[in-house]
Amino acid sequence: MHLEIVSPEATLYSGEATSVTVPGTDGAFQLLDNHAAIVSLLEEGIVRVKGAKLSDKARKHFSAGKEADEITLAIKSGTVEMKDNKVIVLAD
Repeated sequence: MHLEIVSPEATLYSGEATSVTVPGTDGAFQLLDNHAAIVSLLEEGIVRVKGAKLSDKARKHFSAGKEADEITLAIKSGTVEMKDNKVIVLAD
């Protein structure tokens, strides 16, 4: 699936990913290929992305995750939208 993570300052990541876990208001949830369309508010927490290939420029925004192919990004709030295998995370 295609993933875009956007902050008020810049696009932090735009590329492919195999899964995205976000901190929803009712708890964390995971988005995978062919997930149903969804729009949700996000609260403070960690966005976990698996299968992303970071450029050197994007690498400065992310931390290594617990697993070898996982990267993480701490956010204060935001929204997520998934539709037609495209995920957009608007993060503060």
